[in-house]
Amino acid sequence: MQAANRVAKNTLILYARMAITMFVSLYSTRLVLAALGASDFGIFSVVGGAVAMLTFLNAAMTSASQRYMSFAQGEGDDEKQKTIFNVSITLHFLIGLILIVILEIAGYFFFNGMLNIEADRIEAAKLVYHFMVLSTFFTVISVPYDAVINAHENMLFVAILGVFEAFIKLGIALIITYSLHDKLVIYAGLMAGLAFFILAGRSIYCTLKYEEAKIIIGNYFTVPLFKEMTSFAGWSFLGSASSMLAFYGQGLVLNHFFGTKVNAAQGVAAQIRGQLGVFSSIMLKALNPVLAKSEGAGNRDLLLKATMAGAKISSLLLVVFYVPILIELPTILNAWLTKVPEHTVIFCRILLSYTLVEQMFIPLGTAIAAEGNIKRFQQIGSVLNFIPIVLAILFFFGNKEPYFLYVSFFVGVLLKSANTLLFAKLRLNQSILKYLKEVVFKVLVVFILGILITKFSTFHIVTDFPRVICVLALSLSLFMLNAYFIGLNKTEKQKLVELKKTTLIKIKR
Repeated sequence: MQAANRVAKNTLILYARMAITMFVSLYSTRLVLAALGASDFGIFSVVGGAVAMLTFLNAAMTSASQRYMSFAQGEGDDEKQKTIFNVSITLHFLIGLILIVILEIAGYFFFNGMLNIEADRIEAAKLVYHFMVLSTFFTVISVPYDAVINAHENMLFVAILGVFEAFIKLGIALIITYSLHDKLVIYAGLMAGLAFFILAGRSIYCTLKYEEAKIIIGNYFTVPLFKEMTSFAGWSFLGSASSMLAFYGQGLVLNHFFGTKVNAAQGVAAQIRGQLGVFSSIMLKALNPVLAKSEGAGNRDLLLKATMAGAKISSLLLVVFYVPILIELPTILNAWLTKVPEHTVIFCRILLSYTLVEQMFIPLGTAIAAEGNIKRFQQIGSVLNFIPIVLAILFFFGNKEPYFLYVSFFVGVLLKSANTLLFAKLRLNQSILKYLKEVVFKVLVVFILGILITKFSTFHIVTDFPRVICVLALSLSLFMLNAYFIGLNKTEKQKLVELKKTTLIKIKR
């Protein structure tokens, strides 16, 4: 019960952050797209597209370090936490240097035949790429500090830093709006500077706040732990890096076959997916330390129960927003952007559907990582990550439309989900049938019923604004009914009633 209360409290803190940052970030994107124009925005999406994926890469790498920090906290070993932090600092500094070398070598090939960019923008695109490499380095070496903050479940600081970052990005958007110089280069440079200041903020705070977050490598460094963490982080990094490269590769494939204007549509779709993904990732950020601590304390039963509950609730949180947005996407895009890039609507709809399927299995992957034996799981997952790129290339050589890129990624996520289910059975003894019944089936039924009933009930309303209001009201009402009667099991309903009673008592006081 105490763990559930911590998750609930931290989730509320992070949602408060989201309420502030979401609209600021969306408005910032509107300003950036208007200032850069479709072509330069497309260049940033394809050349600096990895910057957008750094959030994902950072989260994936943080979870590897956090697993060891949280596991040690579950064991109650303070000295081991200090050793883990110093080993993690050394490891991620080396990873950062290796990435710089790899990305700079890759850049030579990108700008010599691979990228389809206008000749007069090549030099600007190269500068954007170098700034992206710097951002990557700063992000990687901030991972140990992020892991310490998450392991301590200090979501208040995470929220404050997130709000600060959102407003700085708004400031950057305003700067390039009124800049008289090359807006694309200035934008990329300022974003790299932001990555450095976020690193500085995390490191200073952790050094002052947490005893284990002191860099004393000479006193707290052991070769056996370094080898163990290197192995775990290496396999974890293989999975996250292959996924990142596959998503970055989709921009390269689109660029090669269709040019930078289609990349602009892809960039907008990625922004929408990222902003909406916050609703579910917030809960997972609060849940992940609990999973690792449960395994560290030897409580496998709590690990599995928390995993299924987290997967279902985080997916349902996506459903509540996805239903009205998928139905009213054209209206929303026209109100948000001054000019909507071609293909944006269909890109968004397929990508959001793909994300919902992916979301239902993310906590299960975290539970497998908490157990620790991830080598074969990550090897197979890394191969599966590149299958969509191969399928997309085959589609495009067959003269298919650009949206077939996301069709191929939808096929890929189904294969990855099957792989996750299989390894959850092998490593954790998680029943496949029970997971499908309790999580996947219930989420999909709530989602499909919400889409069908809302769409058909508002089909006759022609005017945009009244229809949007009706869709929002109806979809939210249907979600609450469907989620309660279909989505939640008996135990979860009882806990929801108890939470309601507790909240009312506190309000009356």
